[in-house]
Parts: sequence; structure tokens; C-alpha cells
Amino acid sequence: MRRLLLIGIGAGDPEQVTAQAVRALNTVDVFLVVDKGGDAGDLVALRTELLERFVAGHAYRVVELPDPPRDRGAAAYAGAVDDWRERRAEVWGAALRDELPDGAVGGLLVWGDPSLYDSTIDVVERILRAGTVAFEYEVIPGISSVQTLTARHRIPLNRVAGAVQITTGRRLARDGWPDGVDDLVVMLDADCAFRAVEPDGVEIFWGAYLGTPDELLVAGPLAEAAPRIEALRAEARGRKGWIMDTYLLRRRLS
Repeated sequence: MRRLLLIGIGAGDPEQVTAQAVRALNTVDVFLVVDKGGDAGDLVALRTELLERFVAGHAYRVVELPDPPRDRGAAAYAGAVDDWRERRAEVWGAALRDELPDGAVGGLLVWGDPSLYDSTIDVVERILRAGTVAFEYEVIPGISSVQTLTARHRIPLNRVAGAVQITTGRRLARDGWPDGVDDLVVMLDADCAFRAVEPDGVEIFWGAYLGTPDELLVAGPLAEAAPRIEALRAEARGRKGWIMDTYLLRRRLS
């Protein structure tokens, strides 16, 4: 039986790769690396760097998989995501069938943690349901961008007896700040959704390219920090061609 390991590799800092992940890396025969193309090639380069750093004395192959294009502007967002994941499942399933021999171990290096706002587990389940290829799989957790964000800002994620909600930029822009929530983590924000938040009494802790040499951090009252974040974000996206950022919005409690 083929085996597939979904290995969380952290938010970008090689030092965040766990001992469990290193042990897993050294059992993999074939690494499937998703290439998003364009300006995101340095994401593939970082995965290659991790393999060179942590895999010792174990022969392996790397198979690059082209990532199907995704319509991020589609009106029916959920349908567009579902279609993209189906096409991903077709590409990955064919690679597992054709590139991973019976009895071998495959590996997917997953940015952050595979269980938090990531499509990898769902795509793998689709492959199994389709019956393209038979395999077993295991999830190796990684340090998420949320953990890295709070560590870099030297703050706890939660406050005493408090709850934390995690949402997306799309939902924040569409639905606004959820009722009864004082601490709100926002991920996958393509367009600075914090601009729609009433800034009075709100602090923001923002980070981009967390754990990498290009890391950017801003913290402070939302009214003061928002313009600086927008300017930094626009400059960084223009320079690198892509951006990954996460932030925590926190209401000041009386």
C-alpha cells in the first residue's frame, strides 16, 4: 500500500520545522511539490531548501505539480473553490498513481498547518473518494501563521477566560465583525478587509511573510496602523508579486 504524509512545515522559518516533521521527511521517497507558477516560485525554492537542510542520507525524488488556475473573482465563490479543489484532486491523484510506486512513501510539504485554512486534507479525501489510486495517509501538524504572529508580537492569542474566533477576510468584508467577539483572527485577506471595521477601541496585530527574511510586522490602534499596513502591503506585493499575511483584531476591554 502506498503511504502519503501531509507534513506541516511552519509559516516560513526553517527553525519551525518540528522534530516529528524531520523524522517524516526522512522516510519520504517521492515529494510532490505544488508549483503555483509566476512570482510564487520562491515558495517552491523554500521547500527545496528545507529538503536539502533536513533530509540526510535518504534518497528521494521531487515531482513538481502545476497548480490549476483558480478564479478568485468568481461571484459564486464556494463553487469556484470546489471546482479548483476537484481539478487539484485530478492532478494530484494522477501523480500519486503514476509517480509513487506501491509500497513507497509520498510527501506533501504543507505551508503552516494542514488542518487550519488549508485545502490539502480535503483534496486528498477527494482523491480517495474518486478511487484514482489507493493509499493511506497521515497528517503531521505544523506551526501555523497564527502561532507565529502572536509569538512575533509577544502576545497571547487569548485573554483570560476569553474566546478567539478565526475567520477570513472575505467573511469579515461581507458580514462585518461577528457579534459577541472581542478577539478576531483574520486569514486569507486579499483586500485589507480591516478597512471596513469601525476602528474606535480596536487594536491590530498584523504580520506578513511571517518567519521569512521578508517578514513585516505592524501593531497598534487600528486607526493609526491601517494606513501604514496598506502602504507596506502594496509595496511588498508589488516587489514580490504575492503576499501572505495574517492579523489579530482585538477590542480594548473597559
